[in-house]
Amino acid sequence: MYAFDYQRPASRDAAQALLSAGGKLLAGGQTLLPSMRLRLAAPEQLVDLAGVAELAGIHRAGEQLVIGAMTRHHQVAESETVRQAIPVLAQLAGGIGDRQVRARGTIGGSVANNDPAADYPAALLGLGAQVQTDRRQIAADDFFQGMFATALEEDELITAIHFSPVQRAAYVKFRQPASLFALIGVFVAQTAAGVRVAVTGGGNGVFRHSAMEQALSADFSPAAIAGIATDEELMSSDLHGSSAYRAHLVGVMAQRAVAQALG
Repeated sequence: MYAFDYQRPASRDAAQALLSAGGKLLAGGQTLLPSMRLRLAAPEQLVDLAGVAELAGIHRAGEQLVIGAMTRHHQVAESETVRQAIPVLAQLAGGIGDRQVRARGTIGGSVANNDPAADYPAALLGLGAQVQTDRRQIAADDFFQGMFATALEEDELITAIHFSPVQRAAYVKFRQPASLFALIGVFVAQTAAGVRVAVTGGGNGVFRHSAMEQALSADFSPAAIAGIATDEELMSSDLHGSSAYRAHLVGVMAQRAVAQALG
């Protein structure tokens, strides 16, 4: 490690002031701290958001489920409010990493980092969620912009995530055994606005599978998407799996997710 300035503000205003002055936000540290140990990141000032109580918590606002950015994964997984409103979200959070990761990682940190194999981006895109920041709301469709890239400005702070009601939904992932990230994860949701299918782990970031969405809108069943192929060129290829293998997994995981959503 190397020398850096550590700040732990107690209010959102104080955190935003430090962020505007060039500080690097620490929302859980599950990616940032390992990157610093490997000298892949070298911020001069860390702004730890753990002391900002107003950024954490789970509540209902009318029909919407609102989860504060600093809410830990295990809190989402164990929340009765989440389980009653959107059960699949609690299930997804309970399958992130291991117990240590779930105890420290936050939904806001995961969303802001936008790792191409992370679970939460698939949930936001699959559920058509809204990302609330200190200055605006950003639809998930506009928020995720590719590998580790989002619509956030340099000094913009995520404060909460807003989820609308869902009729039925499921998330199924094929885990990479060492990291527990999704080698491929597919989130399928049927909402009042239509069917949404989000894929993570496959390539340059989370994306919607329009062909599967169209097929499921006409017939919400595993059979409806059994013959739909995924373009291999959209998939990444590494020592864990080829692009062809990942493309095949998308179809398998999607069919399992639909079957699970049907109960």
